[in-house]
Amino acid sequence: MLAEERFSEILKLVNEHKTITVQELTELLDMSESTIRRDLTTLHKKGKLIKVHGGATAVNMAQYTRDESVAVRQDLNIDEKVQIGKYASSLIEKDDFVYIDAGTTTDFLIDFLTEQDAVYVTNGIMHAKKLTQKGCIVYLIGGELKEATLALVGEKAMKTLGRYHFTKGFFGTNGIHIESGCTTPDIREAAIKEMAILRSAKAYILADSTKFGQVAPVTFSELDAVDIITTKLKDATFNKYKNIVEVAK
Repeated sequence: MLAEERFSEILKLVNEHKTITVQELTELLDMSESTIRRDLTTLHKKGKLIKVHGGATAVNMAQYTRDESVAVRQDLNIDEKVQIGKYASSLIEKDDFVYIDAGTTTDFLIDFLTEQDAVYVTNGIMHAKKLTQKGCIVYLIGGELKEATLALVGEKAMKTLGRYHFTKGFFGTNGIHIESGCTTPDIREAAIKEMAILRSAKAYILADSTKFGQVAPVTFSELDAVDIITTKLKDATFNKYKNIVEVAK
């Protein structure tokens, strides 16, 4: 196979999978590992993909290496977030002890929330304000305030979460991937999400359709450890997961 043909095949697979390992490429293309590594280096220098340790990611994945501000993300995929938030809010019952993760999708849950006989805990500054305005009992965990997402993170936040036992937890995510699970760009936020999921009897990930197949730098949960609420799956590879609820079916 000529070099240009190899490049074309590699790019096709990288863009399809979003992230792929050298081992996977050698098996799928029946090429030597040294050839794959050399080609990845060439394509990386040309700006066609991003070479990472052990493999490569698609160029459009670069946007998932950092958190955009709340102001930027708030207006993205609103229709889907509204449907997801409305469904998620219906899951909250009287006497529930609920954790609500900071984020724009979970913010829409609060818009539709009507259950005032539950107790709420959040690491989101804006979430706490909205919950209070709705007449809810709400506790804001302590910690360091992260500017981009207005989320509380850090050691103090982790210690606080470690004392709680939530009946339900609702979380946002930057990416959902079969191999990488649920991911987020920030190590500190990943730690908070992971801890809160462990402290929740039932954990729900709220994710619009654009999050599927994407990978951010840090995994905070495996797919089978949570229920995922979305609108309608566009990627058939996720159809096998019975814990994914499609609210727009």
